[in-house]
Amino acid sequence: MSSAPHGTAVVMMDFQNTIVAMIAEPARSAVLQRAQHVLAAARARGVPVLHVVVQFRPGHPEVASANLIFAGIRAAGLLVEGTEGAAIHAALAPRADEPVVVKRRVGAFGTTDLDALLRARGVRRLVLCGLVTSGVVLSTVRAAADLDYGLVVVGDACADADDEVHRVLTSKVLARQASVVAADQVEALLAQA
Repeated sequence: MSSAPHGTAVVMMDFQNTIVAMIAEPARSAVLQRAQHVLAAARARGVPVLHVVVQFRPGHPEVASANLIFAGIRAAGLLVEGTEGAAIHAALAPRADEPVVVKRRVGAFGTTDLDALLRARGVRRLVLCGLVTSGVVLSTVRAAADLDYGLVVVGDACADADDEVHRVLTSKVLARQASVVAADQVEALLAQA
């Protein structure tokens, strides 16, 4: 992956089969369609795209019993490396030149080399899409803001199992640290990048 035009990259987060299935229809199809739109716009403009996934080794040795979010995932045997459920949804499959960053926690930065990959390419602004809003999106926005990235959250290319939580986060919480835009605004935003 080459340098980022004007310092921007698109980061697609946790669009994995198991997580996508947590979003009820018709919201599931809508968020996938909007995320595809963002992905196509980035690729058409030559904007770097990175994919982030949460995956665990067989037996989930990374998950402590005190971790309330991941204890249920471990008990159900979900998101194990190499399984269909842990794979990125086919509608958003990465290209060979798009790095896939594997994380072991909620946020995209804490247990990964994402920051190093972005800085090596001169990225200073992130356009974020992901599932779920109350998980990876919130955690990543908080960490990225602390790392001084400029942030854009594509609100309708994110979703949560709880629609009200998604609404409050995108309209009130995330908007304090990021510009929250719609997928149909991304092409114009990337043209200005």
